[in-house]
Amino acid sequence: MSLTLWHHCTLATLQADAGQTDVAQPYGLVPDGALVVQGATLKWVGPLAELPEALRAQCSTQHDAGGALITPGLVDCHTHLVYGGDRAAEFEQRLQGVGYEEIARQGGGIASTVRATRAASAPELQASAARRLRHLLAEGVTTLEIKSGYGLALEHERKCLQVARALGAEHAVAVRTTFLGAHALPPEFAGQSDAYMDAVLRMLPVLHAEGLVDAVDAFCERIAFSPAQTARLFEAARALGLPVKLHAEQLSDSGGAQLAASFGALSCDHLEWLSEEGAAAMAQAGSVAVLLPGAFYFLRETKLPPMDMLRRHGVPMAVSTDCNPGTSPCTSLLLMLNMACTLFRLTPEEALAGVTRHAAQALGLKDRGVLAPGMRADFVLWDVSHPAQLAYALGANPLIQTVFEGQVR
Repeated sequence: MSLTLWHHCTLATLQADAGQTDVAQPYGLVPDGALVVQGATLKWVGPLAELPEALRAQCSTQHDAGGALITPGLVDCHTHLVYGGDRAAEFEQRLQGVGYEEIARQGGGIASTVRATRAASAPELQASAARRLRHLLAEGVTTLEIKSGYGLALEHERKCLQVARALGAEHAVAVRTTFLGAHALPPEFAGQSDAYMDAVLRMLPVLHAEGLVDAVDAFCERIAFSPAQTARLFEAARALGLPVKLHAEQLSDSGGAQLAASFGALSCDHLEWLSEEGAAAMAQAGSVAVLLPGAFYFLRETKLPPMDMLRRHGVPMAVSTDCNPGTSPCTSLLLMLNMACTLFRLTPEEALAGVTRHAAQALGLKDRGVLAPGMRADFVLWDVSHPAQLAYALGANPLIQTVFEGQVR
């Protein structure tokens, strides 16, 4: 197989130890670096001066990166990209002082998205999701997760997961699908959360058998599902060999992080109300804390995730858009870098690791998120001189080029 050389660049390999900063080489920086690509894999990474001449001679194609910064491809590890309709009218209502409960009584909230999603055909859902996906791809995203959770019935959850699979097949991006049937109660199960969880437990093996589920998620919160109900779902996922993750401690401390950690969860997401016990359990289980600054901003929350606690326990931190119609209608992962720094006080290096190395870990993917031999050849060329500029500039997109599985996208 022929080899391709990329040179005249600075590499941000992001190979520092998880949750720590490599003082000698922040961001895993390699000035005057080079990459050798073989097929869809990185064969060699390092300073150009150290590239073996014999290996360089095998490179049938060479690309001069023009002094660009090269990072791993970005990973958006928490999205609800497939849904019908929008909730702009509710946004306007909230700004005029209408409360969430009143909006819900009017038929708004997640119920409105469920209605719109159920009413939309698969082609309609795919077309609208593709528009959102293109914004993410234009900012260097090469891998993303797409959750279901707006169908809340077998046929509609299936439809959404099939659309997610189709998006991955038709675009140069890797898509991981997550079954989030336990997102909320559908209207036909109002006041019957145990009965609806029974229905979710019937959906899961069917969708798994159809090859539509890579992981299982739930919303464990007083307005959604209890820890006991969530545990039932996680037991079913474990029986099928599926990894789990959890919307946890967003509105209160329900002990969801400890529960998820006891099942070896890939991640716990939101975490504004995370306790010391929850952080310790996540650290022991190796669960990633997925921070969602877009939702924090959009809902005008005031309770910050406990960043110092997460650092103290060595919990890896990822950052994601949480793209969804109700609480984070955002398709800019670069904007989330800035918000993670300005709102949550991550360092730019922590934020960049949060959309590369740690985001890949949050999806259980060990073959991407850093630039190293043997990893996927997913990387991005940026027109910046230093990685911190990716988090610094509001609304800027300095992307030059994305390489996905070794091919220029």
